[in-house]
Parts: sequence; C-alpha cells; structure tokens
Amino acid sequence: MNTQLLEGKKLAVKMQAEMKERVQKLKEKGIIPGLTVILVGEDKASQVYVRNKERQANQAGINSQVIRLPETTTESELLNEVKKLNEDDFVHGILVQLPLPKHIDEQKVLLSIQYEKDVDGFHPMNMGNFFLGNEGTLPCTPYGIMMLLKEYEISFEGKKALVIGRSNIVGKPMAMMLMNENATVTIAHSRTQELKKLIKESDIVVAAIGRGHFISGDDLKTGAVVVDVGMNRDENGKLIGDVDTQSAMGIASYITPVPGGVGPMTITMLLEQTIRKAELN
Repeated sequence: MNTQLLEGKKLAVKMQAEMKERVQKLKEKGIIPGLTVILVGEDKASQVYVRNKERQANQAGINSQVIRLPETTTESELLNEVKKLNEDDFVHGILVQLPLPKHIDEQKVLLSIQYEKDVDGFHPMNMGNFFLGNEGTLPCTPYGIMMLLKEYEISFEGKKALVIGRSNIVGKPMAMMLMNENATVTIAHSRTQELKKLIKESDIVVAAIGRGHFISGDDLKTGAVVVDVGMNRDENGKLIGDVDTQSAMGIASYITPVPGGVGPMTITMLLEQTIRKAELN
C-alpha cells in the first residue's frame, strides 16, 4: 500500500496565505487583529511554542505581542494582567500559555479570560457551546486535525475511530468532532485494557498518549488513517511522535509526519480564530 503523508505544514501555508488577505481587508477598515500571549516562567517547550506563534501571527499581519512574566509571578498579578487585556479593545484574542507554575490555579486563570477573547477554546463557556453544538471557539489542535483530514477528503461516515488520550485539550474534543462527522468513536488511555487490539480494529487512529513510538506498523489495521499528536524526544533528543512512522509506511493509508503534521495546524487555527473574532467585532 502506498502511504500518503498528511502534510499539515503545506496546508498551514495555504491557509495562512488566505488569512493574510482577510487581515488586509480588515486593515482597510481600520481594524488590526490583535493577539496577546501571556507566558509565565521558563518552560523550554512553551518558549518555543510562543516564539512560533508570535512569528506566524506577525507574518499573517496580526498585531501579536507576548507578555513574559517571571516564574515568581503571583496568581493575583497574573489575573490582573488578564483583566487589563479583557478591557483592551485592540486585543481580540488572549492566550495564557500552559502549563502555569504550580502555585497558580490554571482553571481560575482560564475562567478569568473573557470567553469572547478566548482563542484557545478552553474557557468552560466555549467548551460548553461546542459540546452543545452552538457557535463558539474550538480547541485548536483537534480543530486543526479535522481541517487536515477534510483537506485530504478522508471519509468519517460509519468508520471506527480510536482516540488514544483523554485530555480536555485534545482527546475529549477530538472524540466529539469525530462523532459529529458520524464516526463511531472509542476513547482509550494509558489504563485501557487490550489497547493494541482496539488499535488493530480501528479505521482512524488519533494517538495523543505522550509515549514515544508507542504504536508500530504491526499494531495498525491495513489502510488505517493515522494522526500522530505525540511530541516526544528520543534518547538523542530528536523529536518523535507516539507512532513509529517508518514502520507504519506501507500499512497506513494516510499518516501525519512528526514534525510537520499536527503542530503547524494548531497554530494556524489559533490565528484563524483570532482573525474571526476581529471580523465579528
């Protein structure tokens, strides 16, 4: 079987070119979409993510700024920063980069963001609207995955889909989005019994378990569509996914590469939702 790569990077470039035009139209009306990211502490992975977000937002013509706060920032200081951004009409999107330092209550901070300005889709109001099928901001990673699968015209109807991972950020919303497209969805996780058996029976596998090369080609059903959300480092520090891509070639019909698959789509959907909020304003 010829395995086709689901190239998120390629689609991200295409979508961001279209976004540039939307931003240009807004600028002609005197509106500049504004995205502010708050980064607390020195988490290395978070710093890389934030730099990428900043660079790509600026390329799309979005007014992007990053507020960098020290590890020692108190919860009330952070809440105060969010409050200022809530009241700033030039800011259309607010994103607090997770994880936060241990002494800060993440839920409290996410709740403090005005839900209309939540571009990550993590506010309970947006999560609730999404689960009820109402219009709202969507969690960026699963949203990006759906856009990527649709770009390659992958059919969901009646397919057995397995989501490995049950986080609020990826697993749970991903399952809901696949269900909305008429897939039959199973959610599995680190404690699921006979996980490999479930993988073997699935037409679509979304791996977000956070274990490097947990799934090999032998585990997959022939012709399966594989989405690898994993971001792990091997013993040499190389970025690898939850799936051993090399061994899946020739068995899977489609697979996302790591890097260059899911990651670029996450940032793209973040920018798309920021622009949409500016358009609605």
